[in-house]
Amino acid sequence: MTAGKWASVGLLLVAECLALSLWFVSAAILPGMMAESEITPFRQAALSSGVQLGFVAGALVTAVLGLPDRFDPRRVMGIAAVVAAIANLTLVVSVPGSAAAIAARFVTGAMLAGVYPVGMKIAVGWGEKDRGFLVGTLLGALILGNALPHLFALTGGSDWRSTVVIASIAALIAAGAAQLTSLGPNHARAARFDPAVVVTAWTNRKIRLAYAGYFGHMWELYSMWAWIAVIAAVSYARHMPEERAATLASVTAFVSIAAGAVMSVLAGWRADRVGKARVALFAMAVSGACAILTAVAFGGPVWIFFLVVVVWGASISPDSAQFSALVADNSPGHQAGSLMTLQTALGFAMTFFTVQATPVLAEWWGWPPVIAIMALGPAFGIYAMARLTATS
Repeated sequence: MTAGKWASVGLLLVAECLALSLWFVSAAILPGMMAESEITPFRQAALSSGVQLGFVAGALVTAVLGLPDRFDPRRVMGIAAVVAAIANLTLVVSVPGSAAAIAARFVTGAMLAGVYPVGMKIAVGWGEKDRGFLVGTLLGALILGNALPHLFALTGGSDWRSTVVIASIAALIAAGAAQLTSLGPNHARAARFDPAVVVTAWTNRKIRLAYAGYFGHMWELYSMWAWIAVIAAVSYARHMPEERAATLASVTAFVSIAAGAVMSVLAGWRADRVGKARVALFAMAVSGACAILTAVAFGGPVWIFFLVVVVWGASISPDSAQFSALVADNSPGHQAGSLMTLQTALGFAMTFFTVQATPVLAEWWGWPPVIAIMALGPAFGIYAMARLTATS
């Protein structure tokens, strides 16, 4: 990797990490908002699932209009990060859990669709043989960014509004960093969304299995990321005062999600050598087992619960980038971009329902059964990857 490539990819990773810190701001500040205002379980979920729905809408609009093709992707990424930062800041003046706050989260998600997918396009322009590593590294930056709000929440203490402001400042810095990157020698225009890809996605067996694995992965991923701080706080509160439990829960959420960032880089490196489907299968086997163990450990000794959740976080995300790479590897060249866009849009559309339903089901059944249900996703994904590996 040349010095120029290192510098550009490094700046891109910084931009992705800081901009994506906006994603789980509401999850990190939820305890503080609830101490100030009464928020129904439905609206608690909507603050997070609104981002998912916004991302789906933004991804589809971006693809249909071909924005990264008609304009410099670095400019698209920068503008999206600035608008997302402004939308996030409106949480400071909105009533917690109000329709305005939920709308702000939707706009934030829509703008982040101009950050992560566009950043992925810039990243793959820097390599071919090491594409699994590049995409895995970019995912690692995204995951670390998802974890940052929990770290910001620790610095702000009970003042949840400071977390909102810090995350918006981080996104503005990201917009500037994106402008300093360069486009790689393999950078190319991606096709606009082609409705014919729906047929390809269904009739191409390898692509269909890659989609299936991705859906199983997404069933578990965002439910865990969105609610792990709340889950940990409830579990820890059985052994310590609520304020201390909330602080430790923020630490748990940050460490567990950030651990996935490290493992995503390693998984990308390994996938280029042993196969993307095999790496994805192994990661889902571990994460599914950890979901069950987390349900069992809920309310038990704090150190055991903490360790299980950290391993869960480390294993839950490394397979994500490999599903996109599998679609790219098995797609007709002129449909690869559209097929990956469709995969991402459908996967995130599903997370809107899983994130929204999680706290509602927990209120009915308690957290352990809901956590255990998350393991169904990896089980489905393992089956799909086993079949894909058998055909390779």
